[in-house]
Amino acid sequence: MDCVPALDEPLKKVLGPATAKVMAEHLGLHTVGDLLHHYPRRYEERGQLTHLADLPMDEHVTVVAQVADARLHTFASSRAPRGKGQRLEVTITDGSGRLQLVFFGAGVHKPHKELLPGTRAMFAGKVSVFNRRLQLAHPAYELLRGDAEETVETWAGALIPIYPATAKLESWKIGKALQTVLPSAQEAADPLPESLREGRGLVPLPEALLKIHRPHTKADIEEARARLKWDEAFVLQVALARRRYADTQLPAVPRRPRPDGILAAFDDRLPFTLTEGQRKVSEEIFADLATDHPMHRLLQGEVGSGKTMVALRAMLAVVDAGGQAAMLAPTEVLAQQHHRSVTEMMGDLAQGGMLGGAENATKVVLLTGSMGAAARRQALLDLATGEAGIVIGTHALIEDKVQFHDLGLVVVDEQHRFGVEQRDALRGKGKQPPHLLVMTATPIPRTVAMTVFGDLETSVLDQLPAGRSPIASHVVPAADKPHFLARAWERVREEVEKGHQAYVVCPRIGDEEDGAKAKKKSPEDEAEKRPPLAVLDTAEQLARGPLAGLRVEALHGRMQPDDKDAVMRRFAAGEVDVLVATTVIEVGVNVPNATVMVIMDADRFGVSQLHQLRGRVGRGSAPGLCLLVSEMPEASAARQRLNAVASTLDGFELSRIDLEQRREGDVLGQAQSGTRSSLRMLAVIDDEEVIAEAREEATGIVAADPELERLPALRTALDALLDEEREQYLEKG
Repeated sequence: MDCVPALDEPLKKVLGPATAKVMAEHLGLHTVGDLLHHYPRRYEERGQLTHLADLPMDEHVTVVAQVADARLHTFASSRAPRGKGQRLEVTITDGSGRLQLVFFGAGVHKPHKELLPGTRAMFAGKVSVFNRRLQLAHPAYELLRGDAEETVETWAGALIPIYPATAKLESWKIGKALQTVLPSAQEAADPLPESLREGRGLVPLPEALLKIHRPHTKADIEEARARLKWDEAFVLQVALARRRYADTQLPAVPRRPRPDGILAAFDDRLPFTLTEGQRKVSEEIFADLATDHPMHRLLQGEVGSGKTMVALRAMLAVVDAGGQAAMLAPTEVLAQQHHRSVTEMMGDLAQGGMLGGAENATKVVLLTGSMGAAARRQALLDLATGEAGIVIGTHALIEDKVQFHDLGLVVVDEQHRFGVEQRDALRGKGKQPPHLLVMTATPIPRTVAMTVFGDLETSVLDQLPAGRSPIASHVVPAADKPHFLARAWERVREEVEKGHQAYVVCPRIGDEEDGAKAKKKSPEDEAEKRPPLAVLDTAEQLARGPLAGLRVEALHGRMQPDDKDAVMRRFAAGEVDVLVATTVIEVGVNVPNATVMVIMDADRFGVSQLHQLRGRVGRGSAPGLCLLVSEMPEASAARQRLNAVASTLDGFELSRIDLEQRREGDVLGQAQSGTRSSLRMLAVIDDEEVIAEAREEATGIVAADPELERLPALRTALDALLDEEREQYLEKG
């Protein structure tokens, strides 16, 4: 069969090369099907018919009137210096009043021919004032012939679709192009299985496409939207369900802990009991590790909910079963921190092959880019021989030189900082695909987890371990109430006097080149007329001023790794009272004695980031305090964001607020690599039910027919969603 299916027809054949070129370059639309799925952003009503005597200003109106007079004027302008500019002025009347219409330039020719005195027509446009007279500029109009009453009713009441457009292609031109291709909608293959569509009372796809582009009533729009949302959610969930299904077909070595092994020895020594949540999640993970296909699990947990403990027990289970476990951290500071806390928690169980090591002990090695050659050589050797059961490192773990004896589990900390390629490269180091545990302390609303991480099973830790203290958060309006800021520094002093420590967080380091300062500023920056506060300046000012006499040190990402580590060690040992730092302390830093955090220019940070930072205090038995300092005015969006953070400690609630404030395109765009364009109708936060139901349906359909042989239309829709790049993306995910 040689003929191209109607929806695959290139637009240049249907609309002509010029329009097709603009659509391809500016809107990413290449085929008739692409254009049919370019949905209106909203709908204008042409307005109920208005009498000329009572026209409202600045509103879209529709009037029925008769042309009283039409005059064509020529004038000189910058575009037409030789007096060649043309303006058509048409006066219309409906008996109640008169109104002027104006048309300019090339737009004058058609109305000049059609709007002759005596002609009746409907005119629609926005009312403006020129020379103290009301006018409509370039109104849309329809001549009334024959049965005028019926035309008036249908035309004036019509819903006009307003499309996402570009300067090169106005919405009404897109609407015209859609008129041309709309008949092809009848041939749209329906990806939803008939039983699903009928069971949920959804209209067929061709009908939905007609109703979204040419609705007669608002009910038409609702019906079409409900149906098209289902398509997007369902096709994406089928892609992810097939991914999960394919993963269950991969071979993996089951890893079961020995009853008398290193895990049992570790558990016996724990000075505290695990929370109910930690036990439940550990059981889910152990069940996955015992299967003969790779685990793919996302572990979400509030800051400080004990994720590291859960991950460590999973790693020990794998070591028990003769395998190795690798933990990938996004920064050197964090890798060192994890290494330190893991070796401390394990004690002599981490001293495999050393004097004083326990009998079940293994070696825990650190591998980062800045290690010395000798230490690095030893670490690589321990990995290759299997001497080291656990390795903790940065992306240095991914390099070609790193060989494992038998890699059984990969734990990725702070998923959102790792590219898919990096995760994939590490997984490729196992003889068979290793099990994968992805951890994040950025709470992800359930729907986003189902959409962005839909190929991973999800576990949630939502209890804080015993002994964790609540954190009080307050906004400090430095500009409106400077004495509040002075009080903040007094609070820091009070905490230090009680034997505790404090963090002060700033958005910038302060040793940037001048060029960096000259970057384009956001409107909020412009309003403040000053760059964000910097660590180096702030540390100096505090040490000389409000915190004089306290031990104040600075920490930032551009310091040498050894220097950074030394500062962190001094702080952890209680030799530093106040640590002034960038967000380098955002994840994983654990100093239980730190009770207060002051975040300067807090409005420069995102909601999730503030929540992460705040989680660094209140990690011991004393209550935590977080002060969000901002100079933004009370009514600004930035202040509302800070108020939201101060009002709740629930990370899931905050992540919803965060998502509503950023368009979810940002979230999906970064995480889905290109799939963002597939979500035109679906709103990840609002359509939670649709996504959850679609996931359930998709899982059932894929289990029954993994290759979708009985559903060719769904297979086609899937191929369109997953072009090469996305298919690879999902495979790697």
